[in-house]
Amino acid sequence: MMPRSSPPLRKVIRCATSGFISFVALVSSALSQETIAAYPSLPPGYVSIRVFDSKGRFAGRILPDKRYWVSIDRIPPFLQKAVVAVEDSRFFEHSGIDVRGIARALVTDVVKGRLAEGGSTITQQLVKTKYLSGEKTIDRKLEEARMAIELEKKYSKKQILEMYLNEIYYGNGAWGIARAARVYFDKNPEELTDAECSLLAGVPKAPSNYNPLGNPAKVTNRRDVVLKRMLDLGMITSRQQKDLRAHPPSVMQPEKASEYLAHIRNKLVEQYGPAIMEQGGLEVTAALDLNLQMLAEKTLQEGVKRISPELQGALFCLDPVTGDVLAAVGGVDSAKRSYDRAYSARRQPGSAIKPFIYAAALEKGFTPSSILDDTPAAYSLGNGKSWTPLNYGGKSYGEISLRQALAYSDNVITVKLLEAIGVPHLVDFAGRMGLSLHARNGLSLALGTEEVSLNDLVMAYTPFAAAGSRAEARTILRIRDRKRLTWTDHPPVVVSVLSPDIAFVTTQMLKDVLRYGTAKNLKKFSEERPSAGKTGTTDDARDAWFVGYTPQLVTGVWVGYDTPRPGGKAFTGGAVAAPIWERFMRVALAARPAVDFPKPETVVTVSIDPATGGLATTDCPERREEFYLPGTEPTEYCPRHGGVEPDPISPVLLVPTAEGRPADRGATDAQKEPPGPEGVPSPP
Repeated sequence: MMPRSSPPLRKVIRCATSGFISFVALVSSALSQETIAAYPSLPPGYVSIRVFDSKGRFAGRILPDKRYWVSIDRIPPFLQKAVVAVEDSRFFEHSGIDVRGIARALVTDVVKGRLAEGGSTITQQLVKTKYLSGEKTIDRKLEEARMAIELEKKYSKKQILEMYLNEIYYGNGAWGIARAARVYFDKNPEELTDAECSLLAGVPKAPSNYNPLGNPAKVTNRRDVVLKRMLDLGMITSRQQKDLRAHPPSVMQPEKASEYLAHIRNKLVEQYGPAIMEQGGLEVTAALDLNLQMLAEKTLQEGVKRISPELQGALFCLDPVTGDVLAAVGGVDSAKRSYDRAYSARRQPGSAIKPFIYAAALEKGFTPSSILDDTPAAYSLGNGKSWTPLNYGGKSYGEISLRQALAYSDNVITVKLLEAIGVPHLVDFAGRMGLSLHARNGLSLALGTEEVSLNDLVMAYTPFAAAGSRAEARTILRIRDRKRLTWTDHPPVVVSVLSPDIAFVTTQMLKDVLRYGTAKNLKKFSEERPSAGKTGTTDDARDAWFVGYTPQLVTGVWVGYDTPRPGGKAFTGGAVAAPIWERFMRVALAARPAVDFPKPETVVTVSIDPATGGLATTDCPERREEFYLPGTEPTEYCPRHGGVEPDPISPVLLVPTAEGRPADRGATDAQKEPPGPEGVPSPP
């Protein structure tokens, strides 16, 4: 029998014991309070940015850029139980490794003859995710086990579970429960329902198969495994299991216009700064037409892949009156958020640039019936070198009108026309239309040697369709701040950049491109719906373009390889891009009336002989109604059929007078503008 301690000794023992207990409590408290969050804490009450199209249809969300952490008290207890049940039911009993689980896994591995099952605990999975690779080797598993034991010594079970739920991968780019709750249910973790938790708990085993957006049958079966395991462990009742199986949660579907939403994101950052992505709380009404966006994606993909699976493309469609961007597709695999070729890619437009030269020539006094000769001319490049532009395929049309030259995409005449009006005038004109060109490229600009983006080129065509008005591209109509309950409208910004007369006359010329010119395969469409446009094909057939419009829509299509290379003899804007344009426009305009471009009252219409440009006589074998700016219409009758033969005037020597009418000038002045420095571009 032990002797009883004296009172002083008992007091010392009590004090020592009390001190030890306090020390342990302090250590435990310190561990529990240690900062384990590897990322910023998710702000409470965060609401994602939601985007709707112009008709109020949900298009998608714009989520935060940063990765966030949530503490264990913000993670629903049901989810914690579900994860433990299906991933590591002895989690609160073992010290990092589960001997029973390892034994079970070894049996499975022996049966299958490979490392098929790891027997990993939640702690081991956390170690593998956070510190190690996913390779299945004995050495890696031993290191994983050692680190798991060390982790269990350092942190509490709740801390380990918190770290696990914040570090594990849930598929579709969602790392951690904060992102997973947002991606799949547009919620913060604490807002998740039991049904939603039961889905998420089953994901970590195979995120690509079991994430809520995966194969429905696989996802449902995995959910049922989770619920059955919880039932077996007494975590839920059979009634709860039945109710959860009978009422599956709704899952947020992927964005329907991911590329368009990426552009909306950029606009929001421009307006509010980068912090808006993390603040959220906005409701954006976009100029987007979701039906047209889906149509554009489908039409582009089918049209491009029909030609070659290696090709890429882009399509850009807008309302010429308001500037509303209705659809924008930057690639045939738009769902993958690939490089945006509609906005970012810059390629040579080829002959798609020519309408600006001809419209600029109208400002200088030329007319659709002005006759030019397409006999090739040589231009000095210096150092004994010269450049002689030729027509596509070496064709020669002789003396033809500007109307015909534009329809046939005549290179020789276009270069002569640019020389006549002057490169600086074209650069100024294109700038007013919203297209930035540089005079240093000289006469080679006539063949579209300066690179442009599809959206810039399409925007520059809008004044032709909108009576000379250019609206700034608009992707956002209004923004509602759901936190402050305020609205911000984005009205159209429209400026007049071109005479309505010139816009109309240029459009009448471009109609012939579809009637008998380089896009004559669109003749039937143009007969059904008044439309105009221009093809473009670049050097060695590397890029194929078509930009066309009606009074209601302007749409551009580009097709080519990301790494430029020749597409072959048949790879032209008319053969490749124009058919895609037509398939899109037919459906896009199906519910709209066919209307023509309104003719300004000041535009003069006269009957001419198209072969001479003179007023038609009764003896002229061919006549046509031609459109002119006031004061530029012909006053002499056709010299070949009853009129008087005028003195010959070379159109390349015409310059405008103060009144805007053409006048003669010397050849020396006409040839002062040097040709471009880009060598000899092949004809489009």
